Amino acid sequence: MRAYDLIQKKRDGGTLTRQEIEWWVEGVARRTIPDEQVAAWAMAVFFRGMDARETADLTRAMAFSGGTVDLSDVPGIKVDKHSTGGVGDTTTLVLAPLVAAAGIPVAKLSGRGLGHTGGTLDKLESFPGFRVELGREAFTRQVREIGIAVAGQTADLVPADKRLYALRDVTATVDSIPLIAASIMSKKIAGGADAIVLDVKVGSGALMKTLDRALELARLMVDIGRQLDRRVVAVVTDMNQPLGRAVGNALEVREAILTLKGQGPAQLTELCLTLGGYMAWLGGKAPDPQAGRALVARHLQAGDGLAVLRRLVAAQGGDPRAVDDPDLLPQARYREVFTAPRPGYLVAMDARAVGTAAMVLGAGRTRKDDVIDLAAGLVMRKRLGERVEAGEPLVELHFNDPARLEAAREWLERAFTLAEEPAPVPPLIHAVVGADPRPAAAGHGPAAGAAAGGGGAGGAAARPHGEAGGSPAAAAASGALSGVPQAAAVGVGRKAGTGWETLHRLARAARESAVAPFSRYRVGAALETAGGRIYTGGNIENASFGLTMCAERVALFKALSEGERRFTRIVITADGPEPAFPCGACRQLLFEYAPGLEVWIDGQPAPQPIEALLPLGFRLER
Repeated sequence: MRAYDLIQKKRDGGTLTRQEIEWWVEGVARRTIPDEQVAAWAMAVFFRGMDARETADLTRAMAFSGGTVDLSDVPGIKVDKHSTGGVGDTTTLVLAPLVAAAGIPVAKLSGRGLGHTGGTLDKLESFPGFRVELGREAFTRQVREIGIAVAGQTADLVPADKRLYALRDVTATVDSIPLIAASIMSKKIAGGADAIVLDVKVGSGALMKTLDRALELARLMVDIGRQLDRRVVAVVTDMNQPLGRAVGNALEVREAILTLKGQGPAQLTELCLTLGGYMAWLGGKAPDPQAGRALVARHLQAGDGLAVLRRLVAAQGGDPRAVDDPDLLPQARYREVFTAPRPGYLVAMDARAVGTAAMVLGAGRTRKDDVIDLAAGLVMRKRLGERVEAGEPLVELHFNDPARLEAAREWLERAFTLAEEPAPVPPLIHAVVGADPRPAAAGHGPAAGAAAGGGGAGGAAARPHGEAGGSPAAAAASGALSGVPQAAAVGVGRKAGTGWETLHRLARAARESAVAPFSRYRVGAALETAGGRIYTGGNIENASFGLTMCAERVALFKALSEGERRFTRIVITADGPEPAFPCGACRQLLFEYAPGLEVWIDGQPAPQPIEALLPLGFRLER
């Protein structure tokens, strides 16, 4: 083979074979292919893309292009977690100890911060004396002995990816979804993970700026896991504002400690419980993600995660007293506030600009060899949706070098958008890909094929009803505006003082009344009124598809026809692995007739208000 021929083949839109990809990756790792040809190939992939099979082959080849971590002598299912990067993303510092407390081995290989995003290793080094460089034997021994280790990657891990990424970074080819997916997944597989939970960020502070691209990346990584025999769940989460209130290394460690004490920010706590629930499920400690979440929540309430964090810090040479006395962490000499220039509601935030302001203060790097200031950073005083008055603090700046202050303030001046009227706040969790909420037939953990997904490159993707699925019938129906698995069968009013479990059960039962001869995709809904009555519906389709009715629509229409006007909760469930998100028409109907309705889409970790599902919904005065 010749490198020239493979570059030309991909440039012309060809599909590379596994043998060609393996030959190419070996040449990249051994440096027998020069930089200019590696860069040319990356540009060809950027424009021509790779299919799911090619991307999985690239992932496999890069994962085994160097050394790997052998965790076979560590008992239990090893579940890793990866975030695609954001601002104020402190989840690993909270999640790793909590999951370890639940009995799941945590063998975490992490990185350092670069640009506006932080790095776990830098944060851990805020503990005086903490060592992030561990030999492979010491790393696995620590996992066996105390159940957790967090360290930097060894030099011989995924050398092909290291070289390819360095060239992508200087040739404007970083933003290629197949190359991003292969880079992330190759490191996780080389790190010895049996199962992986991915936190795919979307928004102004994330690599993926739009939900469509975030879902594309999530689905591809889930499918890579399926092809490489790894169970993978991807949770698509919001990064239009910092996850917590702290942005900066020691500040985030302090916030993580507060969170492990049950005193942390709501969104950080919520995301850790959600991700932890999926990790506990994949790790065989819970029959489903909801039970996994409850397990992790119990360990949080009991303070077990805090005890594990102490052991982790002590085992890696740090001062565990800082866990109980965060004042032992680095602290900046100076503090100053950045205030609102006028009154209004905080309706938008450029999280990337916020992260860059923290970096400018010294909390981050512009180059890999920059020295960072562990004490520098920001503390957010306001979050999206909150009202602020003129002169009220938006951000508290922590810094040691006053010369950096002006540049940081310039970034903050462009970070906040105030308006006279409030705007909907994006949901914390946009979608979950690759998770079937049904328990396994035998034992704990996901049912066969559930975690890895199935059906094309997307795997088990969270999607609106109207998005075509993997079956021919579903694909044929996708031309309709309201989409395929919709519609509704008979609505039946029931009297009940109910909890969410009852609504989930009735929604699942309503699927049996669905009439779906074309897609064979049954959807059920259970709608609760303010008076406690429950109306159910299942989908009904006809040959035109555009005239079909969604399950939630029939339940709503049945209730309205019987005089009901106030509604509190609804559960929507489908008989496939994908969460059955309402189509646009149903979202508008629920938005209009059921303001404040809590919507729980089976397969999602929690309910969310209908207003979050339709930010631009409208209501007419009646």
